[in-house]
Amino acid sequence: MKKEDYPRFTIIMRGYTKEQATEIVRAASDFGKHFAVEVTLNTPNALDIINDLNEKFGNLIAIGAGTVRTLAEAKAAVSKGAKFLLGPHTFSKDMIDYCHSKEVVTIPAAMTPSEINQMLVAGADIIKIFPAAVVTPRFFKDVQAPLGKLPLMAVGGVSTLNAQEYLDNGASYLGMGSKMFDAEVLETLDQSGLKKTYRKLIQLH
Repeated sequence: MKKEDYPRFTIIMRGYTKEQATEIVRAASDFGKHFAVEVTLNTPNALDIINDLNEKFGNLIAIGAGTVRTLAEAKAAVSKGAKFLLGPHTFSKDMIDYCHSKEVVTIPAAMTPSEINQMLVAGADIIKIFPAAVVTPRFFKDVQAPLGKLPLMAVGGVSTLNAQEYLDNGASYLGMGSKMFDAEVLETLDQSGLKKTYRKLIQLH
């Protein structure tokens, strides 16, 4: 996929079963232009889940991989249809170049202005600021004052309760895990409850 097609919100699925992941994505597929779905590679059977979700929903919503740390992991995820890769730290230039050769969006993580600049110079598409709750929403505004407008994604401690604050301070993208859903909705995987959460996020500005 192209960077300009990457949606504002990323649903981070860590540790979910294939059945749980399927229901979360089924509800999100109605809002495909607003959401991307990340399956972290430290989830049991992550590659199988990525492959299965792509077969079922790949034409409706972007499915990718998270917690990608090596070139070998990047290649494995892409072979299962991942359209984008997120990492918990910076990516090597080899990883970024490989992904671009496959038209896969790269989203390495950074936590300092120097790391952000390092990843931009290496060609990363979007920079994941992680953990966002540690640097606080203000970081996004402050770091872009000297560096200019940047494609920054807030991940780590982001929820429906504080999402607007990150957007107000200049985050272009948000990644949310279990904090995205009410506990009851996550437990029952009720389609109407899941869709209610998605609609609430879409209404943010």
